[in-house]
Amino acid sequence: MYKIKINNMFIDVIRKDIKHIRLAVYPSNSRVLISAPFYVNDKQILSFATSKLSWIKRHRQKFKELKSDQELYFVSNEQHFFFGQPYLLDVVEQNEVPKVILKNENCIGLFVRPNTIVEKRQSIMNEWYRSELKKVIPPIIESYENQIGVKINDWRIKRMKTRWGSCNIRAKRIWINLELAKKPIICLEYVILHELIHLIERYHNSNFKAHIEKYMPQWKFFKKELKL
Repeated sequence: MYKIKINNMFIDVIRKDIKHIRLAVYPSNSRVLISAPFYVNDKQILSFATSKLSWIKRHRQKFKELKSDQELYFVSNEQHFFFGQPYLLDVVEQNEVPKVILKNENCIGLFVRPNTIVEKRQSIMNEWYRSELKKVIPPIIESYENQIGVKINDWRIKRMKTRWGSCNIRAKRIWINLELAKKPIICLEYVILHELIHLIERYHNSNFKAHIEKYMPQWKFFKKELKL
């Protein structure tokens, strides 16, 4: 990992085995991280970052205005998170099958039937989060399985109050917290890596940390981001 500076703003850059450049702004401290494929050179990364400056500044400002203890009512113009980025909710009432769509980089559309209660709106949103997680989890698992040399039998998603993930070592099954759909994807990667490492080291000892360090040197930052 290294840093680049643009207009007095420092941006962390990490090289990864991915196909496209990813950009994330972290809620806890407004840190900016670019994940870039190995084949992309520094000039291209700088150009990409420059083109996203207004977007970065806008999201940093949103994070400053966000109250961490905000209670959600799932109404229009309410702020919700998706893979670490803030979006305004646009609720549309219609007599059709409920759905959620990502309308643009600033807005999530929640389509519900008239008079849908808050709990049902939340349930619809959660099912959308679940479906989006199911799209990104498989390639992350496969990538780390290949790197570590392990293989799980199954993975599942559920809401957990005290854990971001868990691993049943005997069954070789991992669980992923649904709430990770609201965190940056790199945090999801950290949790998946963490649980996969348990297949070769049961306890959180120095050996476990050495394995984490090997595959994700910056793991301590993502652990802090998740408040672990």
